[in-house]
Amino acid sequence: MLKQAQRAYNFNAGPSALPLAVLEKAQRELVDFQGTGMSVMELSHRSAAYEQVHNQAIASLKELMNIPEEYHVLFLQGGASTQFAMIPLNFLSQGKKAGYIMTGSWSEKALKEAKMVGDTYTVASTKETNYNRIPALDELVYEENTAYVHLTSNNTIFGTEWSEFPDTGDIPLIADMSSDILSYGFDVSKFALIYAGAQKNLGPSGVTVVILRPDMLERANTNNVPTMLRYDTHVKNNSLYNTPPTFGIYMLGLVLEWVKEQGGLAAIENMNKEKAALIYDVIDQSGGFYKGHAQKDSRSLMNITFRLASEDLEKQFLAEAKQAGFVGLNGHRSVGGCRASTYNAVPYESCKALSEFMIEFQRKNG
Repeated sequence: MLKQAQRAYNFNAGPSALPLAVLEKAQRELVDFQGTGMSVMELSHRSAAYEQVHNQAIASLKELMNIPEEYHVLFLQGGASTQFAMIPLNFLSQGKKAGYIMTGSWSEKALKEAKMVGDTYTVASTKETNYNRIPALDELVYEENTAYVHLTSNNTIFGTEWSEFPDTGDIPLIADMSSDILSYGFDVSKFALIYAGAQKNLGPSGVTVVILRPDMLERANTNNVPTMLRYDTHVKNNSLYNTPPTFGIYMLGLVLEWVKEQGGLAAIENMNKEKAALIYDVIDQSGGFYKGHAQKDSRSLMNITFRLASEDLEKQFLAEAKQAGFVGLNGHRSVGGCRASTYNAVPYESCKALSEFMIEFQRKNG
C-alpha cells in the first residue's frame, strides 16, 4: 500500500497529481473489479459491469457541476488538441466566422486549427503583454455572422484564469477548460460546449470530457466530416461508438466520488484558494525576489507562474527543490521560469511545504 511519506510533492502540470485515496481504491480493485474476476481494463465495454461505471461517471459529473439535464456528456479520445479541429469541423460553416479570444499558447493552437477549416477572427488578445492578463470584458468585440466564440478558461503556461465569463448573447460560447474544470463552481448554461482533457483535475490522461448543449447538434454541418470527428456520432452512441478508454473513465469516476467526499465544488474551491494563497503570499511578500508573471486580477488558482532574478538563480532554485522532493516546478519549455500547478488533488501540505521552501531559499540567497 502506498504511504503518504513516500509520495512526492507533485506539482506537475499534467499528467498531474491524483488523490491518494483514489489510487489506493484502484489498487485494491485492480485485479478483481467488484467480483467480476477481471480488472476494469479487461471488461468488455459492452458489458453491464462497465456500463454501470460509464453511466455513473456521467451522472456524477452532472451532479457535481450542476449540468443542465438536457446537456450531453461525452467521453472522447484525442485530448483537447483534437477538439481544436473537431469544433470548427462541426460548427464553422461557410459564410460564418469563428471568434477566438487569445490568452496563451493553447488558444493560439486552437485558432491555428480553425483557420484550416474556415474564416476566423480575434475577439481580443493579450499577446502584446506576453499573456500576463485576461482581457477585460469591454475589450471583447464580436463580429457579425459569428458561428461561435472560443476561450481558454485557464492558461497553464502563463498562469492566468478567467474570473468572470463573457455574455455572448445568441453567439454560442465554447470553452477549453482542460486545466481548471471541476476546481470551482460556475454556470454551465452560459456555454454551448465545454471540453477538457482529464489529466489535470478529472483523472488520468487519455480521456477527453465534452459537455454539449443539444441545440449545437442542429447547428452542426457534418456532410463532409469523418464519422469519428462528428459529435452526433458520440451522442447517439453514449460515447460507445468505438472502444472508449475504459480504465481512464473508471478512474475519472473514482475522482468524482472523491470530490463528493470532500464536500463538492464549493469545498474544493475553498481548498484551492487556500492552497494558492500560501504560494502567492510568499511571492507578494518577497520584495521582488520572486516575480509573478500574471497580473493579480488574472491570477490562476491552478498554475502559479513566477521568475527569479536570473536564470542561474532559477536553476539553483529548481535543483534544490528537486533534492527536497518537489516535482514539476519547471516552467513550460516555451517560457522558462518556475510553475507550481496546484490542482485539486495536490494536498494543502504540499503547498505549505513549497511556501516554506521558498521562504528559506530566499533567506539563504536574497
